[in-house]
Amino acid sequence: REKFLRDLGAGLTVGVVALSLCIGLGISSGVSPTAGLYTGIIGGFLVSALGGSRVQIGGPAGAFVGLVALIVAQYGLPSLLLCTMLAGVMLFVMGALRLGDLIKFIPHPVTTGFTCGIAITILMTQIRPFLGLSLEHEPAEFLPKVQALVAALPTLHWPTLGMAALALAILLFWPKRWSRVPGSIVAVVLGTVLVAAFGWPTETIGSRFGGIPQGLPSFAWPQFEWEHLGQLIRPAFTIALLGAIESLLSAVVADGLIDDRHDSNQELMAQGAANFVAPLFGGIPVTGVIARTATNIRSGAGTPVAGLVHAVFLLVVLLVAAPLATDIPLAVLAAVLAVVAVRMGEWEEFSLLHRKPGGDAAVFLATFGLTVLFDLTVAVEVGMVLAAFAFIKRVADTTQVHAMTGEQAAAGGPGHEPVKDVPRGVVIYRVFGALLFGSAEKLERVLRRSGGETKVVILHMAAVTAMDATALNRIESLHAKMKRRHEHLILSGPHTQPYFLLEKAGFFDALGRENVCADLEHAVARARELLAKK
Repeated sequence: REKFLRDLGAGLTVGVVALSLCIGLGISSGVSPTAGLYTGIIGGFLVSALGGSRVQIGGPAGAFVGLVALIVAQYGLPSLLLCTMLAGVMLFVMGALRLGDLIKFIPHPVTTGFTCGIAITILMTQIRPFLGLSLEHEPAEFLPKVQALVAALPTLHWPTLGMAALALAILLFWPKRWSRVPGSIVAVVLGTVLVAAFGWPTETIGSRFGGIPQGLPSFAWPQFEWEHLGQLIRPAFTIALLGAIESLLSAVVADGLIDDRHDSNQELMAQGAANFVAPLFGGIPVTGVIARTATNIRSGAGTPVAGLVHAVFLLVVLLVAAPLATDIPLAVLAAVLAVVAVRMGEWEEFSLLHRKPGGDAAVFLATFGLTVLFDLTVAVEVGMVLAAFAFIKRVADTTQVHAMTGEQAAAGGPGHEPVKDVPRGVVIYRVFGALLFGSAEKLERVLRRSGGETKVVILHMAAVTAMDATALNRIESLHAKMKRRHEHLILSGPHTQPYFLLEKAGFFDALGRENVCADLEHAVARARELLAKK
């Protein structure tokens, strides 16, 4: 009973917080406030009922605002619903195939880059309602949007700006000791009272959208154009990837706050189910949201019951109090979302760029810039490619190939055990690090430099941690070249992954197993045998 009462109180608290966010995010995403509420109700219920985290709260998220608005502008609302359902299938399959742990391989500069870019996108969508600008058509793209907003500045509506400024002041300066009553709800209630009781002249949900329909969401299959299906795969994958990252990041934060461990694959399947079902009732993309999850935990939640209560609370509001939402000012919701955007951005990353490796800084800036100027799909794709190239370069930089003849081998050195009595005509190449396609070029030096008086090349691979097909090809080319010259190649100390790769490729048989030695001592002894046969 005590645990249930704590969860009940936490669910009601986070439900109050989620109310204004669901409505505001629905509007900012280019759909209706009702769509945002439906998403919080259905998506929030399914995430809590089926998810892999005990305290995760699901619903619409600021991370999707720019992407959702762009899809609606380009393809229409029915295509957005289909796109979200496709993302749900992808998320469910990712969880079923136990790919939850792979999300951690998304590089940090990519996630922080698009998070900051999304924050800017949200801020840009709130300028018009915050200032009360008269703008018939607000472009979805960044640069045209900026031009349109600047052109509309002369239409600034001072009462709307005053309402937004009042709400912003409440949000920023609401005392922490009164945090049981969220500042966002105080701002929404006060703004609604000013409009309803005193006739404050500003745009409201009622004047813009005709209010919020009172009643249960109705089931309907989305109608769409089949020719658009292929075009929706990329944005659907972006929704799935972003939803996976956001929900699992939120679950990790929750784990730290309650000292628990979530099931990432179960969480992905729950997110998949939520994203498939919510659009059937007019909802938009769903994910786990950090701010509402943290509020849930701070309010005393300990089980998924709190998340279920939060969804039921939103449903009760929809059924009972929907007419009261008619007078909610859009300027207040703009202030709420502007604060959410500022708090979600990891702005300290910009001040730390000079301390980061050049490749990471470039990935962060590219992802941020592309998210703002184009869209999240392009940003994630380009960011991942740039991060992959940066990783390849780092791997290549750590790989070293050192050549040593008799005197150099006998002297040894850092990481080089001394090898005595290396015969004339024998060159030892010690390889350190991973031999992958980015670093295999360094073996080309072996191809170029082995010649002249060299009769035997010993490739010492004891410090090679990994190999790929490109490195295998280089070694095969080296062997073929030396064989044509009647020279010999000896491998020394290959082990684990490189050993099994060479074995599976049949290279040991082509080279001759007697030319594969356990260590340098045996490799030098084998070189003497080969020279003695000349």
